[in-house]
Amino acid sequence: MVVLPVLFLLGPLFLSGPAEAQTVSEILKQAALSLNTPLDCNKWDCKCAFDHQRGCCCAAKDMFQLEDDTFIRTKSLWHNIRALKYRVKELTDGVRAAFKASNITSSTSGSSEACFGPFNTNVPIPYSYVTLNHDNGYNPALGTFTAPVAGVYVFSVTVFSQVEENERLYHNVQMMKNQEPIVGVWENNREDSEDNANQNVVLELQRGDQVYIVLISGRRLCKLLGENIFTGYMLYPHADPYIDMYE
Repeated sequence: MVVLPVLFLLGPLFLSGPAEAQTVSEILKQAALSLNTPLDCNKWDCKCAFDHQRGCCCAAKDMFQLEDDTFIRTKSLWHNIRALKYRVKELTDGVRAAFKASNITSSTSGSSEACFGPFNTNVPIPYSYVTLNHDNGYNPALGTFTAPVAGVYVFSVTVFSQVEENERLYHNVQMMKNQEPIVGVWENNREDSEDNANQNVVLELQRGDQVYIVLISGRRLCKLLGENIFTGYMLYPHADPYIDMYE
């Protein structure tokens, strides 16, 4: 038993004066260090106490347990990241949605002033010059983009119109999602002979939703119709919100 030698050594410590306490402490320290039997770590470690070490076997057990728990959590997190990676790849693999179209065809052929409009009804603008159209999501004949998959998309429209001096700038262009107006730009004054503006918007679309630009009835866009631009791309697809992260 370790208890009896320790109690035996503690007796002189209590009986000695302050001057002898340090010597007795050294004796107790050497006695503890010379033990051949394993130290009992259920409560404390004598060697750690005498050497003033920052960690002892009792604390080490807690550290080892923390290390094991951290490893398990890290392994689980890595598994979840890999599962999410393959899920995103599954959703996006082969899906490319991006387009850029410009140059509105004049509706006043033969006129000295190239204009699109005016019309007696709202008319989708057919941007005919297409420089980017992944997977043909944009239809230049209709001026319409159709979402190939559900997700979040970014669209931009640039509007430009110019008239002769002292003429009236009179246009109103709106971006539509299906049949719902989203954003628009307009001009109605005689102070400027030309004007341009743009709008950028982030939209949540379902598969088959359509986005297009319309010219409001009675309005017109004139000259340099190639400066009118319509672009869009998919920011990210919708993922299944119920992914089993622990399978």
